[in-house]
Amino acid sequence: MKRLIGITALLLGLIAGGIWLMRDRIAVALFERGIEQAINGDPFAGRPDALGVALCGAGSPMPSPDRAGPCTVITAGHHVYLVDIGEGGVRNLGRMGYGAGRVEAVFLTHFHSDHIDSLGALMLQHWGTSGSPAPLPVYGPLGVDTIVAGFNMAYSLDRGYRIAHHGPQVMQPAAFGMVALPQDAPANGDPKLILSRDGLQVFAFRVDHRPVDPAYGYVFAYKGRRIVVSGDTRPAASVERAAKKADILVHEALAANMVAMMQAAAKKTGRTNLEHIFHDIPTYHTTPQQAADIAQRAGARMLLLTHIVPPLPYSILEGPFLGDARTRFQGRLEIGHDGDEVLLPVGSDAIERRHRF
Repeated sequence: MKRLIGITALLLGLIAGGIWLMRDRIAVALFERGIEQAINGDPFAGRPDALGVALCGAGSPMPSPDRAGPCTVITAGHHVYLVDIGEGGVRNLGRMGYGAGRVEAVFLTHFHSDHIDSLGALMLQHWGTSGSPAPLPVYGPLGVDTIVAGFNMAYSLDRGYRIAHHGPQVMQPAAFGMVALPQDAPANGDPKLILSRDGLQVFAFRVDHRPVDPAYGYVFAYKGRRIVVSGDTRPAASVERAAKKADILVHEALAANMVAMMQAAAKKTGRTNLEHIFHDIPTYHTTPQQAADIAQRAGARMLLLTHIVPPLPYSILEGPFLGDARTRFQGRLEIGHDGDEVLLPVGSDAIERRHRF
């Protein structure tokens, strides 16, 4: 028996030694395999025809280790769209397997910095990897042309560098940048059809994020399934109307009681400006409880909370964040995390949740 144990230990030692000596070769092989999967992987492989939503950023301007700035992926069949593109969103797109080159259009809810600050990175990566002969379309409220023109100008020098380095066949000059498509949704909050393509209809509607005005939410309808994205807003009747019988309501959420604690801490330490900002922030956002009430009255089947304020570095904080929201909404309620994805297969009432990281 002792001899058998000794032989086994010797063999294990030889195997471990071989692996150690071959570690660089093994690492390179794994790296090569991973690169092939990342470049050639199909995020739609094995997926049924479906309308989907994924969070490439479930956070806010406040630093969070696991939530990037506001960024929402909408998929319809094999088409990919974005609602807002906050800091870190482009990297998460890549991690999720979608990549900037697959994005066909962006829908901006409003022009606060945290919703647009990765627009330049998205535009540049889309230009280099999509093969599209035209600039990236960007829909949004009136004023989106100013945003797009500013980013195009800011990246104009880099445009020249990229063309000089990679050549005009790869970095097509006419495809550089973005093209703005301003939309004027009705002041009464009724949805306005702004895109119809391959079974997908996209509607814009006004929300209440004053003094940010106009600010929009969006409805995505595809072959009998429907997703509504609130954008940033106070509790708004327009969101409730748009979300009537929706499969999923993606709604922003801010825990005012927790932000009040941050305000008190700022006051205690003499941070007057910060105290004032923390006082103001809750006045044009929606609490989890209010979002739950809206979803319940609308008859939505699922409520997915995003734009999470404040950051929740520990899961134990989710209870205080939600308060009694779960008792107010009888459907499925989820606190969003980066990488979360929910699919709505066509021809059924199924709601399938997965994680792409």
